[in-house]
Amino acid sequence: MLTKKILNAVFKRVDGQKFEIEYWDGETQVFNSELKSESAFKIIFSEKLSLNEIRKSPQLKLAEAYMEEKINFEGDIKKLIETAGENIFELMEEIKKYKIDQPLNFQTSNSLAEEEEGVRKHYDLGNDFFKLWQDETMTYSCAYFKDETDELKKAQLQKLDHVLKKLNLKPGERLLDIGCGWGSLALRAAEKYGVDVMGITLSKEQEIEAKKRAAAAGLTNQIEIRRQDYRRLAEEEQKFDKIVSVGMFEHVGKDNIPQYFEAVDKMLKNRGLSLLHSITHLKEKPTHPWLQKYIFPWGYIPSLREIVWELPERNFHLIDVEDIGYHYSLTAERWLDNYEEVSQEVKEKFDDHFYRMWQTFLMGAVFTFRFASTSVHQLLFSKGKNIDLPLTRDYIYQND
Repeated sequence: MLTKKILNAVFKRVDGQKFEIEYWDGETQVFNSELKSESAFKIIFSEKLSLNEIRKSPQLKLAEAYMEEKINFEGDIKKLIETAGENIFELMEEIKKYKIDQPLNFQTSNSLAEEEEGVRKHYDLGNDFFKLWQDETMTYSCAYFKDETDELKKAQLQKLDHVLKKLNLKPGERLLDIGCGWGSLALRAAEKYGVDVMGITLSKEQEIEAKKRAAAAGLTNQIEIRRQDYRRLAEEEQKFDKIVSVGMFEHVGKDNIPQYFEAVDKMLKNRGLSLLHSITHLKEKPTHPWLQKYIFPWGYIPSLREIVWELPERNFHLIDVEDIGYHYSLTAERWLDNYEEVSQEVKEKFDDHFYRMWQTFLMGAVFTFRFASTSVHQLLFSKGKNIDLPLTRDYIYQND
């Protein structure tokens, strides 16, 4: 009775949509029943959950309960996300009344090998898996929408151009792409902007696919793809005119943030430009315990000020900062739609547990970047003062 009483107290704080809760004993409660509309969704508790277990880590335990089919839902998945987001502050106020254990501590890894293993655990699931629900550019990071109705491929190409224009690329320059993924940015940079690109990744699957795509495009003379850590590359004393990193910095780890900028400093030419595109938190906090355990081992999302703090230490001059966090919610929403369309294929390729794990991840991304304090920032900075850039930002937004 206590478990049900607490859950009812939480759900009574939720406004906006009529919804139902079905408990493990068959009892069904309707919330916001005064609304004349049909219930937007139903949450089903197939078995009684242990409050003591949930109290230890609510974010982890509730997500695991869904993966294990102890919690299910029916109805409109987007209205469920929207309702949770619009009521997040009220829900947090109610939850704070109950004793919750402290979250996990900041992660620290013991070796470079551990960090590499964490990256490969995520990205080496197989190129066929990611191709199921990404667009054909295979760009696995926040897209850039000029209109909320933009299709995903269009938005991803807009993101690549937005990044590359900020770097003010010139034909013949040498560009380093740290965390090149499946090579979409390298391909765009070489083909459209006429630069030579080195792309590095820790994922074997990404290396294979990026090389294959470069060969298919006839760009192997302009694009070199390596499976290599950025710190190892910095030891080779190679120099680049421009350095870019999109969606990789979240894998660097809290303790290694200074090492990242040290490596960029070694590899970037004087007055060279670098763009860092990273998920950010408003304040420093440990990695989400569920993400840490299931999706991004050794990952860490920095705060914006953690990044900016490091720049003067390397004589890096901050030129431009842009917050595009809402764009990631739109991106993840497209991914979620695609993922739901291939749900049966994912279940057949893996299993129901895996399907629910990644569904939880994508639902969480839609929610987080739309309603929580997590965002995405692009920071453009130069090594030493660069006065060769155009006087205004018009060059970034000029038509091709």
